[in-house]
Amino acid sequence: MPLSAIQKVATAQNGVGAFILPCKRITLRYCDWAGSSRGMNAYLKTQFGLFAKRNPQVEFQVYRKHNQDPVITAYYLNGHQKSVNVKNLTPEGVREKIELLRNSSPEKNKRVAGKPVTSINESVRGIWSPFHGAKINI
Repeated sequence: MPLSAIQKVATAQNGVGAFILPCKRITLRYCDWAGSSRGMNAYLKTQFGLFAKRNPQVEFQVYRKHNQDPVITAYYLNGHQKSVNVKNLTPEGVREKIELLRNSSPEKNKRVAGKPVTSINESVRGIWSPFHGAKINI
């Protein structure tokens, strides 16, 4: 019997059986020559190898582009992508931005109108009933 791949990843159930990181690929673009890429160059030479080794579930691509500011782009399972310009950042700042993109949700930020929590139950305590709670004698 041949094996078949999962057709669709259920994001609502993520974490129930196993956690699937939404970030599938991170692309780093930098310039060897430009001064705005100093932090990115230092990060790639000193810390990037260890970070990539610790995150085998993410594919990393590194491109050298001339006369362009350094940019980090993350691609997610649902097809969305997010980009961050890391111009003139330190190597630690570049590391923080890569971790931010790796850990962030692929969904776009949206304003929540009304109730800030969306849930199946209206209350964290559950459904209220007059039979619950303290007895009142009248």
